[in-house]
Amino acid sequence: MISGVKIKKLKVIPDERGRLMEMLRADDEVFKQFGQVYMTTAYPGVVKAWHYHKKQTDNFVVVKGMMKVVLYDSRDGSPTYKEINEFFVGEHNPILLQIPPLVFHGFKGISENEAIVINIPTEVYSYKDPDEYRLEPHGSEIPYDWSRKDG
Repeated sequence: MISGVKIKKLKVIPDERGRLMEMLRADDEVFKQFGQVYMTTAYPGVVKAWHYHKKQTDNFVVVKGMMKVVLYDSRDGSPTYKEINEFFVGEHNPILLQIPPLVFHGFKGISENEAIVINIPTEVYSYKDPDEYRLEPHGSEIPYDWSRKDG
């Protein structure tokens, strides 16, 4: 796994009324600090990639559907330099995926309906000076093919 990436298995507690799932607590080992909470979505087959942050750590939890989240370590000097990780996250694999600064990431909706991810980043988004650095999802310097892999 890419250096600095952490996974927290999430516990779903169902009962006859519905279900409850804690995502991130201030007393969790993976908790760093609170910036904000937001949600974003991906329609089936849509890729939203690539970007990284210089300061921000992301904490992704997919709460509806399934997403393939892909990470790429472009950090010179990292023990996992140029490593790629794929994570299948969502209803069938409830985890919190913590993505450290300087690690490129993106995701693809892989369920039949719109997938929803909640992100709890460590920083507040700055509209005037966003901490986001982007590459194109296809054909960029990241050697990754977003197409489905059967077999």
